[in-house]
Amino acid sequence: MTASLAINPRRYAKLLAQTLPVVIETEAENERMLAKVEKLIDKGEKLTAEEQALLRLMTHLIQDFEDKNYQLNASTPRGILLELMEARGVKPSELWGVLGSKGTTSEVISGKRGISKAQARALAQFFNVSPELFI
Repeated sequence: MTASLAINPRRYAKLLAQTLPVVIETEAENERMLAKVEKLIDKGEKLTAEEQALLRLMTHLIQDFEDKNYQLNASTPRGILLELMEARGVKPSELWGVLGSKGTTSEVISGKRGISKAQARALAQFFNVSPELFI
């Protein structure tokens, strides 16, 4: 996402009016925002500058809510991964592409293998959190 792209105020205002991003205070609001974020992420490289700005805004709102409301087992990167998977209903099979393979995913989840820096970045992008959580 490039911040240097010019944002068209009218298009951005229209996106804001359609999405209605707010400070998230309930699980229902969080789920609504997560669904909107997923739709934007699914567009991949086709995001407009306005959509990129909206995605950044919603990601911050979601992260703020989740930081305040989800007690992560901060003792280990694996614990954080397990907590995020449970909180978001992510199955191990959904992480095969993120972590590289079925076997690697199994080893990371079971604790037989640590999380590399590259995997931490990939997990951070997948879960829309900071990579430092997994390092």
